[in-house]
Amino acid sequence: MTPPHIASTHRGAVLPDWIDSNGHMNLAYYLVAFDHAIDVFTDSIGMDRAYRDAHGSTIFVVETHLTYARELVEGDGFRIETRVLGVEGRKLRLFNVMYCGDEADTVATNELMILHVDMRTRRSAPFPAPILARLIEWEARQAALPPPPEAGRAIGLQNRTKTL
Repeated sequence: MTPPHIASTHRGAVLPDWIDSNGHMNLAYYLVAFDHAIDVFTDSIGMDRAYRDAHGSTIFVVETHLTYARELVEGDGFRIETRVLGVEGRKLRLFNVMYCGDEADTVATNELMILHVDMRTRRSAPFPAPILARLIEWEARQAALPPPPEAGRAIGLQNRTKTL
């Protein structure tokens, strides 16, 4: 059951083909698992295949950030919980947290910037009012939650004085 503060939950298991030469889940398959979680989320808010076919619109991910906290190995079950961090017109910011089975420790996170797209023009377009209302409702429900510590992170190195 999805906790009341989470927009949706996806469950899966690490498949044999997802294991790399280091004996753990390859980084590419974390993104595959997170993508499946986005499908569960969009279905839950009414943006399923029937919606996409009827309205000629969909979503495109325009930016994504992954963080890793621990390894998963073949056969490990996982769950991914999705939160709405922000919505504005045609933009949506989602945040996913992956856990191993029913454990509470974070395995990986995924932050996404998404655009709603009119497939006839292949340009961004505002979310339809009913979908936007659901997204705003989720954003409001989750507004009191502390922001995920990984949200908004950027990749960088600490400033160091270069010595020769």
